[in-house]
Amino acid sequence: MTDVLVRVVDAYVFRKTADGLKFLMLRRAKTKLYEHLWQGVAGKIEKGETAWQAAIRELNEETGLKPKHMFVADHVSRFYEAFGDRINLVPVFGIEVDSDNVILSEEHSEYKWVTLEEAQKHLVWNGQKKGIQVVNEMVLSNDDRMRWSEISLDG
Repeated sequence: MTDVLVRVVDAYVFRKTADGLKFLMLRRAKTKLYEHLWQGVAGKIEKGETAWQAAIRELNEETGLKPKHMFVADHVSRFYEAFGDRINLVPVFGIEVDSDNVILSEEHSEYKWVTLEEAQKHLVWNGQKKGIQVVNEMVLSNDDRMRWSEISLDG
């Protein structure tokens, strides 16, 4: 029987600028699975971690950045993985940062800050495209979903 698993997270990191929102795109290193793929911050949930804690840890490990504001996006990505015969559900987060100074880990070879439109061109998977689109929409609409889905970064 196929298992349903929540084992990874996606986070779309953004800055508010005079020219609008800028999203961080990371390019996977050629030594990694899915080499050269552009993505947001992503990674596995470790034992004893919540999904949102994993997103913050991955943000710091992959970029050296700290979250200023964080929320749960109104979207869960999903994909089937033949290896392991499993369906993965991927919680998606929006993370605002106030610095553009990225320190890459060995997991990525390049980064850039881009508009939503540029990010959509770089992302490959439909779940990623939808996830970043929802993050963008939630930030710009500033509706009640933002208040209800905010993650407290205090303690």
